[in-house]
Amino acid sequence: MNWEQLLSLKRYGDRQTRTRAAQDETRLGFDVDFDRIIFSSAFRSLQDKTQVIPLSETDFVHTRLTHSLEVSVVGRTLGRRVGKVLLERHPNLAELGYTFNDFGTIVAAASVTHDIGNPPFGHSGEKAIGEYFKSGKGIKYKEQLSAKEYQDLIDFEGNANGFKILTESREGVSGGLRLSYATLGAFLKYPKESLPKKPTNHIIDKKYGFFQSEKESFLDIATDLGLKQKSISGDISFYRHPLAYLVEAADDICYTIIDFEDGINLGLIEEEFALEYLIKLVKDTIDSKKYHSLPYKKDRVSYLRALAIGVLINEAVDIFLGNEEAILNGTFDKSLLDKCKYEAQINDIIKISVTKIYKSKEVLEKEVAGYRIIADLLNIFVNSLNNKFHGMASNYDQLVFNLLPEEYQIESTNLYNRIMLICSYVAGMSDSYAIRIHKKLTGNTI
Repeated sequence: MNWEQLLSLKRYGDRQTRTRAAQDETRLGFDVDFDRIIFSSAFRSLQDKTQVIPLSETDFVHTRLTHSLEVSVVGRTLGRRVGKVLLERHPNLAELGYTFNDFGTIVAAASVTHDIGNPPFGHSGEKAIGEYFKSGKGIKYKEQLSAKEYQDLIDFEGNANGFKILTESREGVSGGLRLSYATLGAFLKYPKESLPKKPTNHIIDKKYGFFQSEKESFLDIATDLGLKQKSISGDISFYRHPLAYLVEAADDICYTIIDFEDGINLGLIEEEFALEYLIKLVKDTIDSKKYHSLPYKKDRVSYLRALAIGVLINEAVDIFLGNEEAILNGTFDKSLLDKCKYEAQINDIIKISVTKIYKSKEVLEKEVAGYRIIADLLNIFVNSLNNKFHGMASNYDQLVFNLLPEEYQIESTNLYNRIMLICSYVAGMSDSYAIRIHKKLTGNTI
């Protein structure tokens, strides 16, 4: 893979070639990507989607939106720091007009949108959709779908749904958000289809990145960017866009450290743990006098968090630059933080977060409720849409159909497309809206 091709400014849905030298320096194409994401309705819905604590009643716990913004900030720094060195290594990029800020903006744009496809109720929302089709009432559709179509449903993936949101055309809107190919490439952490599932231990095989409905869109982007093909069989699998490693690192840094911080501020994790675990990361940079001068727990933890993020940013940058050739060749098979010298400390923090936060009673209760809500919504809307398509709609089905936003009232002749339409609709709901519409549809409120 080569950087000139990987930094493509061409927009999805647009055949026009765009050169870096012709860009308006006051608002580059990569800046436009970021702006379009921020102004999108899908991004706005993240303000009421779970990051760690579902429907928290406190005002300082992170939502998907605040998490995404923080990941974007970290991603921008990672991109700029890496970009500065890459321009020195590849002077032709500077001659074409690229700057280190371009790398920062691409990573920031891809980072801010990395969770845009996630359903309500956190990662359990993905599992709830999958289990509806794997072991719930949706299993009846298995024989009517191809193996890969069915795998898309039983292993519903927020990353693939995010790619769908970013690229899917609808009436009057061609190419989704019409983002640059470079940003879309950096967004694709798992550039493969749902089957075969985890064929190797390479990081790209951990999950998948697009549904069968977006297969052609993916292939167009991968080809344009010059991504290196991984699979030698008929299955679609490519090696990552290099900047996807930085997007992943930004996310890993933020959820590891900031989820931990949330747990401490909520009282789920004792402050002593913060000292015990975070001090191992920041022992070389901490100002002990400053730390002990802070009278409030929240400020002390915030100070440690900032230092820890800085340390991990330095690590991620060094690892990326030290392995640039392997990353471009596709032979770098781990995440950046999996290769860092603080891997053990990171794993320790994640383990305590799992025990104290992710498996806390408050989280588990709301995740269980989310399972029921999502299963019911899928069942009601999928049945209604299918019955209407087959001319068997009851009055109830018609009423439910009319509740769908206009852009989802599409009676596709393809069963997979009809089901995926509803999955995307439910996945796009905020936590509160999913609860509210479930109450109405089940007659618990009017």
